[in-house]
This record gives sequence, C-alpha cells and structure tokens, in this order.
Amino acid sequence: MKRIDEILEHEVFKKQLSDINEAEKNRMFCNHDMEHLMDVARIAWILNLEDGIGLDRELVYATALLHDIGKGRQYKEGISHEIAGGEIAQTILKDCGFTEEEIFRVKRAILSHRDPAVKNDKNLRGVIYRADKASRPCFMCKMSKECNWPEEKKNTHVIY
Repeated sequence: MKRIDEILEHEVFKKQLSDINEAEKNRMFCNHDMEHLMDVARIAWILNLEDGIGLDRELVYATALLHDIGKGRQYKEGISHEIAGGEIAQTILKDCGFTEEEIFRVKRAILSHRDPAVKNDKNLRGVIYRADKASRPCFMCKMSKECNWPEEKKNTHVIY
C-alpha cells in the first residue's frame, strides 16, 4: 500500500502524531496513538469484508490513520478534532496522491466518525465509526471504573 506508506512518512502526519503523543503522555485513559489508529484500520477492514461493502483497502487505512489526527489541535486550540482532522487530512492526502473524490470521502468519514447517525451505514463512514468504537478493550482497562464513557458504550468483551 504505497500511499499508506507515504502517509506514515509524511512530515505533517508525523508532527501531528508526535503532538498527540506529547499531549497524552500522562493520560491514564485511552490514547490516540499509532496502536489505536492501526486497530481502527484493521477492524474497519474486517467490517468491510464481513459486510461485503467493497471498499478500497488504501481508502480504509488512510481514513483510519487520519480519523483522530486533529487531536493535537484539539488539545492546543480547543478546536473539534474532527474539523481539525479533516483540514490536516486534506493536505496529507493530496500530497500522497489521493484523488479529489477520495479526499472528499475520507474527510466526510473523519467528520462523522463520532456521529451515531452513521452507525449502521454500509459505507466508509459507518465502517470507521463502528471500528473506532470496537477498538477499545475496556474489558481489560485498569482505568475502566474511572472512565467517563457510559457503561453501555464500553466494550465489555472481545468484539474484534
């Protein structure tokens, strides 16, 4: 996946991920690090295959890798990470050879990755939403009792 490798090596991606890691270095709850991004990518790909949606693998991975990329700006500037992420993703995706249509789809999925209205959609937005939620191993988290996620949102067993 040539374009995915380009995203991972992109200076803006690396800088934003570094900013997130720095901001979350003392965070006791779920982090938005490379492990989370890769978990979302792999789960999204599984969901795509299981549901027979037919999404392009690079598009799934690109979206998953970039869905939380705006977290650094959220921590520093208070801007919603979905909005910041869409802006950051556009620059990275364009530099990495994604088409305008692909960029539009990725940005749309990033903007809605926390919107429960897309939860059951059989498209990129729905897959990323579901994968993001399924990626958290709450059942083994040492901070589960202190977590502010409602109990009904917590993953109490292995899903993927």
